Amino acid sequence: MMASELQKPIKKNRGFYVKMRILHKGRQPEKSLFFRYYQWILWFSFTLYFLTSFFITNKPIQLSKPRASGSKLSLPSRVLFESVNKTSQQPYFKNPAMFKDLKIFIYELPSEYNENWLSSKRCSNHLFASEVAIHRALLNADDFRTFDPKEADFLFVPVYVSCNFSTVNGFPTIVHARSLLFSAIQFITKNYPFWNRSQGFDHIFVASHDYGACFHAMEDRAIDNGIPEFLMNSILLQTFGVNYKHPCQDVENVLIPPYISPESIRKTLEKAPLTGNRDIMVFFRGKMEVHPKNVSGKFYSKRVRTEIWRRYKADRRFYLQRHRFTGYQSEITRSGFCLCPLGWAPWSPRLVESVALGCVPVIIADGIRLPFSSAVKWSEISLTVAEREVGKLGQILEHVAATNLSTIQKNLWDPAVRRALLFNDHMQRRDATWQILTSLYKKLNRSYRRSRVPSQ
Repeated sequence: MMASELQKPIKKNRGFYVKMRILHKGRQPEKSLFFRYYQWILWFSFTLYFLTSFFITNKPIQLSKPRASGSKLSLPSRVLFESVNKTSQQPYFKNPAMFKDLKIFIYELPSEYNENWLSSKRCSNHLFASEVAIHRALLNADDFRTFDPKEADFLFVPVYVSCNFSTVNGFPTIVHARSLLFSAIQFITKNYPFWNRSQGFDHIFVASHDYGACFHAMEDRAIDNGIPEFLMNSILLQTFGVNYKHPCQDVENVLIPPYISPESIRKTLEKAPLTGNRDIMVFFRGKMEVHPKNVSGKFYSKRVRTEIWRRYKADRRFYLQRHRFTGYQSEITRSGFCLCPLGWAPWSPRLVESVALGCVPVIIADGIRLPFSSAVKWSEISLTVAEREVGKLGQILEHVAATNLSTIQKNLWDPAVRRALLFNDHMQRRDATWQILTSLYKKLNRSYRRSRVPSQ
């Protein structure tokens, strides 16, 4: 645009407006009346024409097919939003035949073990909040819950250990976890006979922390501490899992996803552009240390995130941000690939957020074990890049974008995939709590009601 054109005054747009000038010569009342009549007819015709054209040309926009072209990717975000709404409105269901009347008893513990912690709103919404979400879902699952512990297959112990937030950095601190859990078991032992009859063999706890039942954020300390002896016979629902031998999963366990609020997902998709164009090729927002060795002498993320920042911070294909932003989920809806590198632990809430918001997760965490593998075909909806291959990340993603990205996205956008990773206050068919019950059903050999407990 030329500079002279920029200097022209801009007329205000007053909408659809037809300006007509009628010239009169002398007194011609008949002619004037005719022209006035003609003017109104013409004005009405133009108005009808514009209105008709507006409604015809403003039909719902057809959603584009998945494609990769340069750094622009596209996704039907509205389809994801509509499927979330449809899922959230599903009615509660009866205990299906596949569970064969699976029954769970929920201990009623004093409020200091759970309810009191909810005074902080973060308790039920942060990444460790699956301990709250599972408790709520089971409380509302009338067809699975029993109030008679004698007819229960499993007994759930609702203790919230991750809602003690540090006043220094705001992060959850779990230094009190062991003592709080041990105190809960003492209460159960004193008031009920069911722990002693099996030594907790049919009891369920949630350990939704970095290294699960080892209750520590640092791996070396978690390994040194190990799993508390009083939990070694029980079933742990935990977010930590690897596909090799590790002391922090050396217990009967069910691998669960980290908690992401389904309401936040719904709101984000509701605000997403109708066309769903993805103008960010590769996205990551989070902690990326320039100098990964922290004050404790340990290397954060095994230097992986530092390497990502050093290599790709100036790469236009990558949108990397080191600072927090409350609206970061909207950035995920704009992205084709979302990096999910390890932090202190291998798992990350980004994994669930990426899947739920339709961004292909790129998992960079050697040996990680992923939740609900029978319901979520991870190899078909995500990419796995070895930690040592971070230097080739750009090349790898360019190749995928040019070859089979549309196939991965098609698998990713299946509503059943997202549903399996989200917890709801009222359990829905095949959601995350449903997947937990499916896993527990496979452990009915631990049910005291159905079979004798093996000798310890």
